[in-house]
Amino acid sequence: QEEAHNEAAPTHFPIHEPKEMDWSFAGPFGTYDKAQLQRGLKVYKEVCAACHSMKLVAFRTLEDLGYSEAQVKALAAEYTINDGPNDAGDMFDRPGIPSDYFPAPFPNDQAAAAANGGAAPPDMSLLAKARGVERGFPRFVFDIFTQYAQGGPDYIHSLLTGYDEQPPAGMEIPEGTHYNPYFIAGVSLKMPNPLSDDQVTYDDGAPQTVDQYSRDVSAFLMWAAEPHLEARKKTGFRVLVFLLLFGALVYLTKRKVWAGVAH
Repeated sequence: QEEAHNEAAPTHFPIHEPKEMDWSFAGPFGTYDKAQLQRGLKVYKEVCAACHSMKLVAFRTLEDLGYSEAQVKALAAEYTINDGPNDAGDMFDRPGIPSDYFPAPFPNDQAAAAANGGAAPPDMSLLAKARGVERGFPRFVFDIFTQYAQGGPDYIHSLLTGYDEQPPAGMEIPEGTHYNPYFIAGVSLKMPNPLSDDQVTYDDGAPQTVDQYSRDVSAFLMWAAEPHLEARKKTGFRVLVFLLLFGALVYLTKRKVWAGVAH
């Protein structure tokens, strides 16, 4: 009876730890899977963008996903950008250009909250770096050596695939919210389950399932939050090699300089 009560009244969140996924960008030599990033962009455009902004991501950066300059121009032109003022002092709408950023679906946070049950959907630009669950001792120590930095994508994927789970008996779910044991701030959240099988059509033959959609959009959001991840890892590896060689040369020089000195 006490165990059932504890399940119905959890004292820590998320109730379940996020599932650790196998990401192509994990580890010191990990790289982004461009096909996956393109699928993730498609999921964001067709599902997430209805509520979530991504105001720190410029269209021109999508060339890093493998798109040509012409494709990026065409994609940007699909969006309407409010610009101005013009010479008459008026704001006006125009098609997007590569230097523009993804526009927000709502004019302000108040409008976003009013349209979503009182909770404004967060901007997704840095979501994969801003969200993550503390792993505690001693795992965070091992994470230093394994370079685990996928807490955000793991959390997003778990959250998006966690809506099918049912709350324990006796747990009260506030009206207008949806139970999800992976939510980091409570037993439920305002956002309903946004994904369903076959909701987004893929052109490359990838499975059109909730799990695959969740993997792809999580990877895309990781890229959005850290687009220079691959360059950072390459630079870090080169620096380590340089330091090792430099250290060896310093040691050999020291031995040669002090070889004739009695110790």
